[in-house]
Amino acid sequence: MALEINLKGRVALITGVTSGIGLGVAKILAEAGCIVAGCAEYSEESPQAKVFLETVGAIGERVSYVKADMRNPEEIRTFVETIAEREGGKINILVSNAGKNVFDRPEGCSEMDWDFNMNLNLASHWRITKFSKPYLEKNNGVIIVISSNHAYSTLPGCFPYNITKTALTGLVRSLAIEWGPKIRTVGIAPGFIDTPGNQLWFDSFLDPALEKQKTIELHPVKNLGTPEEIGGWCAFLASEYAAFASGTTYLVDGGRNALMQDA
Repeated sequence: MALEINLKGRVALITGVTSGIGLGVAKILAEAGCIVAGCAEYSEESPQAKVFLETVGAIGERVSYVKADMRNPEEIRTFVETIAEREGGKINILVSNAGKNVFDRPEGCSEMDWDFNMNLNLASHWRITKFSKPYLEKNNGVIIVISSNHAYSTLPGCFPYNITKTALTGLVRSLAIEWGPKIRTVGIAPGFIDTPGNQLWFDSFLDPALEKQKTIELHPVKNLGTPEEIGGWCAFLASEYAAFASGTTYLVDGGRNALMQDA
C-alpha cells in the first residue's frame, strides 16, 4: 500500500499566504485534506487575497482568508479567534510563515528597520503561537515555524534578517519544551526558494540572471527549491509520521550548507 499523508478535516492556520512559501504550503495542505485558513496584510477584497482564495479553493474542501498585519498583535488575535469561532474551536495546525527580507549591514541598519525586522520576523511568530495555544492544546496540535537557512549561515549584507531567523530556532526549542506533550513544535529553515522575495534579492544585482545562476551552481542539487516542496515538509511534519519530531528546526537548502562557497 502506498504511503499517504491524510490530514482530512484538520484546520490549518497559515500566515503570509498570498504568495511564495505561504501560498505553496496552503496548496499542499489543501491537497492533504486540510481546511485552510490564511492571512496576510492585504484586505479581503484585494487581488492578492483573491489569488489565494481561488488557487487554494480549487484544491481544498474549504478555504478562508482574514486580513491580518503580523506587526499588529490585535489583528493577529482577531485572525486566530475568528477562525477558531468559525471552526468550533478546532485548530490543529499552525504554520507561522509570514516575514520579509530586511537586508542591510550592521553599521547601516536604521533603528526603524531593526524594529520592523524584530516585530515582523520574530515577535509575530511568538504572538500567533501564544494566541493559538488554547486551541492547539485542546486538539493536540502542531506548530510549524518557518525560519531560514540564514539561521545557520549567512551572507554579507543580510543583517538584521539573519538575527531574527537565528532567534526562531530558540523559539522552536522553548515552545517544544514548555507546551509539550499537548503541542508539538518544529521549524523549517528553507534555503533559496524560488519566490518573489528571493527574486527581489537577485534583482538588487547588476545582472540578476547571472547572480541567480551563480547561486544555483552553489547547490549540489543544481536548482532552487519550490514553495510546494516546503509545503510537502509541512504536510509530513503535521502528520502522524512525524509524531516523534519536536523542538528541532530542519534545514532544507538543497545541500548548500555542505558546500564551501569557493568549491
